[in-house]
Amino acid sequence: MKITTWNVNGIRAVIKKDFTKNIASIDPDILCLQETKAQPKEVLTALKDFEKKYMLYINSAKRKGYSGTAVLTKISPLNIKYGMGLPEHDQEGRMITLEYSDFYLINVYTPNAGQGLKRLDYKAQWNQDFIAYVIQLDKQKPVIIAGDLNVAHQPIDLKNPKSNYNKTAGYTEIEIKGFEDLLKAGFIDAFRYLYPERVAYTYWNYRFNARVRNAGWRIDYFLVSKSLLNKIEDVIIHTDVMGSDHCPVSLILK
Repeated sequence: MKITTWNVNGIRAVIKKDFTKNIASIDPDILCLQETKAQPKEVLTALKDFEKKYMLYINSAKRKGYSGTAVLTKISPLNIKYGMGLPEHDQEGRMITLEYSDFYLINVYTPNAGQGLKRLDYKAQWNQDFIAYVIQLDKQKPVIIAGDLNVAHQPIDLKNPKSNYNKTAGYTEIEIKGFEDLLKAGFIDAFRYLYPERVAYTYWNYRFNARVRNAGWRIDYFLVSKSLLNKIEDVIIHTDVMGSDHCPVSLILK
C-alpha cells in the first residue's frame, strides 16, 4: 500500500501545474492533501479527473481561500471524521480521520505559528489537544498521521537551524516540544526511523530562490504507531515533483 501526503498550497493553482500527471506517476492508494484553499465545490471541480479512480473526502475552512484538507482513496474507509470534535479547532478544515480495517489514517494540516509567532500559544493548545485525540485512537487500533505538521524536529531537518531557532515559525522550543510529545506518546517519525542521518527537505520558501539552493525544511511527515514499524517498507520524498512550495512524501507499507 502506498499513502502519499502533499501540501499543495492551493488545489486550484496546483491542478494547472502537472498535478494530474504527477499523481498518476506516483499512483498512491491514498492521497492526503493539505492547504487546498478552496470550498468543497471548488475542490470537486479541480479534482474531477480523479473521480473514477478515487473516493474523495473534503474538509474546507469556513474562511474562503484558506487552509483545508482533502483525501482521495481507492480503498473504501469504514468511517470518516472531520476535525477533532472541538469547535475551537474545527473551523479551519485541518483534519480528516479515516478508519480502515487495520488502522486509522489522520490527514492533518497543523496550524502555523504565524508571522511574529502570533499564533504560537494557539498552536501549543492545538498540539496538546491533537495528542490527546490520537492517543485515544491508538488505544483502538494503530494510527498513521500524515501531513504538514509545520515543525522541523531537529537541526538536521532545516537548512539554517541556528538563525531560525525560537525566531521563526516552525522551529521554536514550544513547537519542537509539541512534536516530541507526539513521539513520547508512542509514535515514530517513519522517515527518520529509516534514514537517521539523511538530509532531506519537503518545503522551500518561494522567496530567496530557496528550492534551487535547497535551503529547505522537512515539515511534512508520516508518524506511525510503534506497532506498525514492521510494516514500513520505505518513505520516499519526491523532491523532483514541482507545483507547490512543498513536495509530496509517500509511505510504502508491506
